[in-house]
Amino acid sequence: MEICTVGGYEEVGKNMTAINLGEDVVLFDAGLHLPSVIELQGSENLQFHSEDDLRKVGAIPNDLVLDKIGWREKVCALVIGHAHLDHVGAVPYVAGRYPNATIYATPFTMEVLKSIVRDEKLKLKNRLEVINPDSTFLIHGKNKKYKMEFVHMTHSTIQCVFPVLYTEEGAFVYGLDFKFDNYPTFGNPPNYKRLKEIGKQGVKLLVVDALYSGVEKRPGGEKIAEHLLEDAYSKVRDKNSALFITTFSSHIERLNNIVKLGKKTGRQIIFLGRSLNKYVEAAREVNKCPFIKQIRLIKFRGHINSILRKVNQERGKYLVVCTGHQAEEGSILDRISRGETPFEFKKGDNLIFSSSVIPVYPNITARDKLDKRLRLSGVRIQTDVHVHGHGSREDLRELIDLLNPKHVIPAHGSLDQETPLIDLLKEYGYKFGENSHLSENGKVMKL
Repeated sequence: MEICTVGGYEEVGKNMTAINLGEDVVLFDAGLHLPSVIELQGSENLQFHSEDDLRKVGAIPNDLVLDKIGWREKVCALVIGHAHLDHVGAVPYVAGRYPNATIYATPFTMEVLKSIVRDEKLKLKNRLEVINPDSTFLIHGKNKKYKMEFVHMTHSTIQCVFPVLYTEEGAFVYGLDFKFDNYPTFGNPPNYKRLKEIGKQGVKLLVVDALYSGVEKRPGGEKIAEHLLEDAYSKVRDKNSALFITTFSSHIERLNNIVKLGKKTGRQIIFLGRSLNKYVEAAREVNKCPFIKQIRLIKFRGHINSILRKVNQERGKYLVVCTGHQAEEGSILDRISRGETPFEFKKGDNLIFSSSVIPVYPNITARDKLDKRLRLSGVRIQTDVHVHGHGSREDLRELIDLLNPKHVIPAHGSLDQETPLIDLLKEYGYKFGENSHLSENGKVMKL
């Protein structure tokens, strides 16, 4: 089995992996990476509009390596694991290089892809095929067909799957991204039964999310986040104060809990911002948005300012869900903090961050500056009302037990974040360089 680790093996973002099957090549993911916002779930816009611009700043995978090794013309499929922009965001910019490649994704992921194409005024000529979680299908190569399976997995967005490609050498399992949430508040738990069956059939290679491979403590399921939200709401005691909450726009399960618990406040619930509109509309299109009739969804700046003017006048009437948890430039919170909207926070108002700061320098510094501007207004801030979506060391142990792969390659992180998985694999008898491997962007490996 030959694999090219195109992108996402030296950083969080711009994920792409290629598997060479001889006459055919299958690509997995094509994600974005912007230095200012490594995971772009909540960004207001992509800010770039051409493939050349994105390549210049290193925001998309350097898939030009596939030209150098002679794989580009063989690409017959582009398979997307889930709807986060560090996995799907680069598809509209690179897919044109692979005109014979069909794009496969779950219904929600495909709707997000279509919305990116619309919002950025791009064109996508590839054939699109929607595949439901927990189903199998055939990929058509030049002269052969290949069996592929989407195995349902839990993460911090809906309809996340592990794509499994069946080859003569055994299965290739693409494990980006995941955490084991046995009691999700929206949707089903992971398909452990199918993973165990695949493990018994034989897994040649597992490429896996190693972002938290050095952390023993499990991240906790969404039920924990639901309780944290309930507690955060309980601390808003002044019914005449403003109440704002921000989270990842792609986290439909979290948004559902924000609305479900927010209804108890008796306030009108308003969603503000382009990225919230993008993901909520995508969820509505695939009938995965149970809260849609309980909210007002506002997208355009003029309408947003009109609503914020009303919120400023009747502060206790509304619960505002908005963008800006990473202090993204141009987001709702960023503009409020700079006095660029008709709304101003006052002493005693409330702001809940149902998110964590993505731990990269631009995000940390931007949030620090945002928090300082906000606190000067007297707003009460509650932070980290959140559980993240990446499996810890114990989740990885459980996955190795289920799949028993012959080879493992950590992905979705820097070298420091991926190396702990190599140490963990020693517990199972794996030997570094023999059947556990650290890779780098653009490297070709023959297993």
